[in-house]
Amino acid sequence: MTPDAPPSTATGIALKLASVVAFTVMAAMLKSVSGRVPPGEMVFFRSAFGILPIVIWLAVTHELSGGMRVQKPFAHILRGVIGTTSMALGFAALAYLPLPEATAIGYAAPILTVIFAALLLGERVRLVRSSAVVLGMVGVLIVLWPQIGGHAGRSEMIGAALALGGACCTGLVMIQIRRMVATERTSAIVFWFSLTATMMALFTLPFGWVMPTAREAMLLIGAGLIGGTSQILMTAAYRHADASVVAPFEYASIVVALILGYTVFGQTPAVTTLIGAAVVIAAGVLIIWREGQLGLERRQRKATTPHG
Repeated sequence: MTPDAPPSTATGIALKLASVVAFTVMAAMLKSVSGRVPPGEMVFFRSAFGILPIVIWLAVTHELSGGMRVQKPFAHILRGVIGTTSMALGFAALAYLPLPEATAIGYAAPILTVIFAALLLGERVRLVRSSAVVLGMVGVLIVLWPQIGGHAGRSEMIGAALALGGACCTGLVMIQIRRMVATERTSAIVFWFSLTATMMALFTLPFGWVMPTAREAMLLIGAGLIGGTSQILMTAAYRHADASVVAPFEYASIVVALILGYTVFGQTPAVTTLIGAAVVIAAGVLIIWREGQLGLERRQRKATTPHG
C-alpha cells in the first residue's frame, strides 16, 4: 500500500482479516515446535526474521528514515521489555494449552487495557465500559475454569497462568503505546520493538536453546516472516478504516484457531471455551463500540469549540 492510497473501509476490513489469519497461522507454526524449542528461542526467530518484511515495507512506503528516528528512547525500551515478555509468555503457553484455549484467554487483553487505563492513565471508566469489563472477566473465568478447576492438571494450570500473564502484559503494552503515539511514529514503534525483542531474546541463549531440525528451522523462520507481514497488514488496515470498524474483526482469530486446532493438532475445544470466548468477544465489542462513541463525542466537542 502506498501512503497516499485512498482510504477504503472494505479494504481495511480485508487487511485486518488477513492479519488475523496470518497471526493465528504464526501461532500454530510456533505451537508445532513448542514441545522442544524454548520460548526465548521462538521470540528470537519471530522477531529477527520479522524485521525483514518490516524494513521492506518501510522502504517501499518511504518511511525507513522515520522508522529509525525516535523522540523518547526509554519509552521504546519499556515498550520492548513489556512486549517481549508478553510474547514469551504467550509462546510458552502454547506448549501447555490447545490453540483455541490459548487464543481465547488472549482476548482478556483489551478488557485488562481498560482496567490499566483507569489505574495508570487516570481515565474515567463509566457504566458501559465498567459493565463490559465485568462481563469480559466472567467470560475469561469461564474459559479458564477447566484449567483452574478441581480436575485440572498441573500443565493446564501452568498454561493458563502463562496465557493470562501474557494477556496482562499485552494490556500494559497497549497503555504504553497510547502514551507513545503522541510523540513517536507508528513505523518507529513497530521497527524498534522488533529490534528490541530480538536483542532481548538473545539473553536467553544460555538457558537451553536447541539446534532446530530442518523442519523446525523452516517453521521458526516462516513464523517470523509471517509475523512481520501480519504487523504490516494490521497497520495498513488501520490506515484504511477507523479502529472502531476494524478492531472487532480481531475476534475472527477464534474461528481460525478452532479450524487449525482441529485439523492440524486434532484438538476439539471444550464447551466452556466456546461459551467463554463468546462472552469475552461480546464484552470486547462493547468496549470497542463505546470507545468509538467517546471518540465521536470528543471530535464533536472540538468542532463546536469556538476559536479566536
